[in-house]
Amino acid sequence: MSAILTSLRNTVIAGTVLAIVLLLYFKSASGTPYGDAFWQYLFRYLHIVSGVMWIGLLWYFNFVQIPNMSKIPDEQKPAIGKVIAPAALFWFRWGAMSTLITGLILAFLNGYLVDALLLGSQTGVARNIGIGMWLAIIMWFNVWFVIWPNQKKALGIVQVEPDVKAKAARMAMLFSRTNTVLSIPMLLAMAAQQHLG
Repeated sequence: MSAILTSLRNTVIAGTVLAIVLLLYFKSASGTPYGDAFWQYLFRYLHIVSGVMWIGLLWYFNFVQIPNMSKIPDEQKPAIGKVIAPAALFWFRWGAMSTLITGLILAFLNGYLVDALLLGSQTGVARNIGIGMWLAIIMWFNVWFVIWPNQKKALGIVQVEPDVKAKAARMAMLFSRTNTVLSIPMLLAMAAQQHLG
């Protein structure tokens, strides 16, 4: 068991294998074929997993890392900036990408992609999820085209002058906080689709 739990790779593989076994059990117990409902379920699951990674890291940055950076002694800050933050930002941006892609696929499979993107103007059914989708698209854009480019400068991945580095760090923080603001109503809108129609 320790060979599984001491390796992140093995831990993720074990979790994935258990999830597949559980999925096969669910399918055999329900007796339903692998049709549209299965693919909708599978992409909803992948969308949720991706979203947990993305929003979990967004909240880690904003509730843990940023508020506590001033408490870390200067000689220890390179460990955050050179090791932890780049790794977290990798999973953060790819979690955002995966959340966006699986969400769009899910909306397509459920038949409301266009109506949601038009904020329910065709039928009104997809207004709530559409609001959530647009908030998520704005957040995804911020991750890939504002936060990440500025974090590369702030972390020294891209070499810039000290004043540019400071401005980039502030810009990344402000847009990260913007995404935190947007994440709260975005999640509300996503849940509203299922429960508030």
